[in-house]
Amino acid sequence: MTARPRVVIIGGGFAGLHAARALRRAPVDVVLIDRTNHHVFQPLLYQVANTSLAPSDIAAPIRWILRGQRNVTVLLGDVTGVDAASHTVLVAGEAPVPYDALIVATGSRHAYFGHEEWEAHAPGLKTLADALDMRQRMLLAFERAEWTSDEAERRALLTFVVVGGGPTGVELAGTLPEFARAALRPDFRRFDAGAARVVLIEGGPRLLAAFPEHVSARARRDLERLGVEVRTGVAVSAVSADGVTVAGELLAARTVFWAAGNAASPIGRMLDAPMDRAGRVLVGPDLAVPGHPEIFVAGDLAAIRWDDTRWVPGVAPAAMQMGRHAGRNAARQLQGALTRAFRYVNKGEMATIGRNRAVAVFGRRVALTGRPAWFFWLFVHIMYLVGFRNRLSVLLQWGYAYLTFQRGVRLLTPHDPARPAGGPA
Repeated sequence: MTARPRVVIIGGGFAGLHAARALRRAPVDVVLIDRTNHHVFQPLLYQVANTSLAPSDIAAPIRWILRGQRNVTVLLGDVTGVDAASHTVLVAGEAPVPYDALIVATGSRHAYFGHEEWEAHAPGLKTLADALDMRQRMLLAFERAEWTSDEAERRALLTFVVVGGGPTGVELAGTLPEFARAALRPDFRRFDAGAARVVLIEGGPRLLAAFPEHVSARARRDLERLGVEVRTGVAVSAVSADGVTVAGELLAARTVFWAAGNAASPIGRMLDAPMDRAGRVLVGPDLAVPGHPEIFVAGDLAAIRWDDTRWVPGVAPAAMQMGRHAGRNAARQLQGALTRAFRYVNKGEMATIGRNRAVAVFGRRVALTGRPAWFFWLFVHIMYLVGFRNRLSVLLQWGYAYLTFQRGVRLLTPHDPARPAGGPA
């Protein structure tokens, strides 16, 4: 019996999963390799960080998601390289995995613009581990504020700085004041948790730079009404255990969250391909690597133009579309057919800014703000979640939080690396 062609997919995120699903009926065998055993719904990671949701609400095992697709094998492994000459993927501690077509969908990580030492003091938000780290740091800040009798130290503990005014930064900053005032204020005796200070720093001239100016202005207004201090047009020059230095001023803060930029996965550098300044692979119109028609790149790792002035954004809907397209083109290429050019369909952009506040933009003219945008944001995120159980669980959690102002997941685990020395035992 002649062996069927093999398509290897690296990455089980939005692009990787949709690539695998696009190959459901193709006469190929699919091998999906990921360093974790689960798929994460990244747009809701910040809700794990702010204690609104549990990790299991926004994640599901990759094997379970693809359990009905008989031509897929899922492998847990850490990819260390790609040998384009021999058509093999190198995996730490395992035998090389051969491929006839390869789809690389390894996404991106947060970028510190050459200051990687800042990460220890300002974690980003890309994985469940990142979200749990953020949650621990935030909750421990309040716990330590209950212990200290030094007012200056307490002010620093109760100051939360978010760096980056994109959707992730805006969503993180917008949820913190409500959490402190409504959920934590009744629980502490030695200080007023509602007095927590939240500062959002954006180096550009305005928040949500990809949104129209009037929507950006509305987002800023909503944040300021929530009590967030918004600083735009200023750059962070240093991050340390003492806080953040902005425009020559040290802003004393013990908790800093980073949402200021992305760096492409290092696997892109292993593909013998042209890259942009952010490390993304400059793919051809069909998402294939120039000079390697059997290798496709999808998701945040791919750089491809949307039109003459814009690049396809690094958002979940774009990753899904690219994943599906890469999967179909891989099947066409293996069957000797012509591949097709990718066309991005913009389904809109959204960001939530706390309770009953959100912004949403569809095309160049249609925009929603306030409560209508907030309810639309809820509906879209529920629909995109994987699995009925996850949708039901998240719906119940959000309903409980909306009615009671309480958060369901406020546990501190004893063996967390983010736990600072000298805190309460």
